[in-house]
Amino acid sequence: MRIKTTRLWGALLLALALTLGVAACGSDDDDGGATTESDGGGGAIVSNPDNGKVSLTIGSKNFPEQEILGEIYAQALAAAGYKVKSDLNLGSETVARKAVKTGEISGYPEYASTALTSFFGKEPEEVPADAQGAWEEANAEFEKEGLTAFEPTPFASANAVGTTTETAEKYDLETVSDLEGVSEELSLYGSPECPQRIDCKAGLEELYGLKFKEFKSVDIGLRYTVLENGQADLSILFTTDPQLSAEKDKFVILEDDKEVFPAGNVIFVTEKSVAEEAGPDYEETILQVQEGLDLAVMQELDARVELEKQTPKEAAASYLKSAGYTG
Repeated sequence: MRIKTTRLWGALLLALALTLGVAACGSDDDDGGATTESDGGGGAIVSNPDNGKVSLTIGSKNFPEQEILGEIYAQALAAAGYKVKSDLNLGSETVARKAVKTGEISGYPEYASTALTSFFGKEPEEVPADAQGAWEEANAEFEKEGLTAFEPTPFASANAVGTTTETAEKYDLETVSDLEGVSEELSLYGSPECPQRIDCKAGLEELYGLKFKEFKSVDIGLRYTVLENGQADLSILFTTDPQLSAEKDKFVILEDDKEVFPAGNVIFVTEKSVAEEAGPDYEETILQVQEGLDLAVMQELDARVELEKQTPKEAAASYLKSAGYTG
């Protein structure tokens, strides 16, 4: 993965900028409330007149995080001079993959772990936990189909062990390994399939060696409610949940320090022929605007849409402006 020395400071400043923007939601600012500029690490996107000869359709699956990413890519490519439209209602990953193959769309964001398990027959425990390894495996498979996947985002959208800040402080928890010796006192809540999943109870027991006081299955929509109500000490959350941004003083996720959970970093999937026709600015623009997308920033963008009720288009535009990619 391409790393720039400015990425860390850029991401930190961007997270601050977006946080201030959410605080200002409801204002009359044209950019949806983002009032502080910051550097995402890649500089402003430069429009290339030659790109105007190329028409692109950027797709995404039909849930908020995907729609935000689809808008970020679409708006960034438009800023680079391409003729761009979007299709952000593709449904499942199977539908999205087919749309790329048939030329209905030019490309879409996919999760590396989803690609490997849903498309290429990998079991979750076979998916690399590191972003680079997962991307390389997925890309090798995509290339057999005439597709290609660009390098992954800094953030990963994956399962995580979450708890309240109160519980984390009580037991001095920062990583999943910190649960060793105390998990026997704690209850874990997760989805009904959690006991069989490597990125859930099965992996915590088999690969971390943890045992829990009890496990109970819970509807996915109640994963925070059971923590708030004291029904669970630990709950399986998602790393990009908006609550982790909006209520950061209340909830925390524990670091997967043994890198057991499969890599859920985003890779942009497109046809090789489309990438060749679009020229180098196509991939370079995608990778450029991904540089600022660390975990805190993605949580913040999800919070803007899911909690603050911005549209994905507004959140994407605010991100690109705050990061300095667009004016």
